[in-house]
Amino acid sequence: MSAVPASESRNAVTSAECFGRVAVLYGGNSSERAVSLETGRAVLEALLTRGVDAHGWDPAAKGFRDLADAGFDRAWIALHGPGGEDGTLQGALDWIGMPYTGSGVLASALAMDKLRSKHLFAAAGLPTPAFRVVHDHDDARAAAKALGLPLIIKPIGQGSSVGMSKVETPAALPAAIDAALAFGAPVLAEAWISGAELTVGVLQGRALPSIRIETPNVFYDYHAKYESDQTRYHCPGTSSADEEARLGELALRAFREIGCSGWGRVDFMAAPGGEPQVLEINTVPGMTSHSLVPMAAAHAGMDFGELCWRILETSLPAVATAEPERAREVVNGA
Repeated sequence: MSAVPASESRNAVTSAECFGRVAVLYGGNSSERAVSLETGRAVLEALLTRGVDAHGWDPAAKGFRDLADAGFDRAWIALHGPGGEDGTLQGALDWIGMPYTGSGVLASALAMDKLRSKHLFAAAGLPTPAFRVVHDHDDARAAAKALGLPLIIKPIGQGSSVGMSKVETPAALPAAIDAALAFGAPVLAEAWISGAELTVGVLQGRALPSIRIETPNVFYDYHAKYESDQTRYHCPGTSSADEEARLGELALRAFREIGCSGWGRVDFMAAPGGEPQVLEINTVPGMTSHSLVPMAAAHAGMDFGELCWRILETSLPAVATAEPERAREVVNGA
């Protein structure tokens, strides 16, 4: 793992009994249900193997009132997309006093909202591709004129590249806009960056090794992420220690700017010779056989079971680096 600190550090747990009874929340009703089910099952199996008293819970099959009454001590959130990753679930869990993994209400909502997060990135001086807000086809034509082609069209509040399209010709613009608008208006038109697709996982205040993604598809879409065996991953994704440190710093800055905590993933595009551009933050990244955070953790010497355990630790109060003696004790004991 990178030695670059963020504003929190590891609160190490040595006994599974310290976690109490754990609900692994997975499935749900979003467009990412299938991926969430796969993530949740993998996490549940890993926690059980480590001796955690963990139980799967699909909110699409069991109501929230039942969850509140089921006697769980904390939740491992494996729900992707709206209803699990956008702050609504986090707010409900806060209301009933149940600790949970990952970011809180505001950070989850901001990270899920690609438009608001880009405004914050730009205001903080973080490099991010130029963009326009699109409500209809007239806006889309204006965006194409302002940004030039190719460009990327994406829904504001979806993950896993759902509803995303690369537009290379004016004729392709209407269909791309309709596909994104199917998930709600407005949508985002973003300048296309030709170069490397990079991602950096963040865990307990530190950046994991970067990953560079090579896909035969137009971009790293749903098929490339979860189904294709032709996608190639390079870890670390940079060519030097200096580049790796710079990318890690950018990831942590973006993570902190949105107010994220615990764990997550920051995605970038980098043109040859150019500054890496922050695209978005995922506060509940996938944990499937094709997922990126487990790959980065493995490169850092952490197997899947340990990673799931460490993420579960984020449901406990983080150790602030403002307490140097305690922070050093925890990091040295990691």
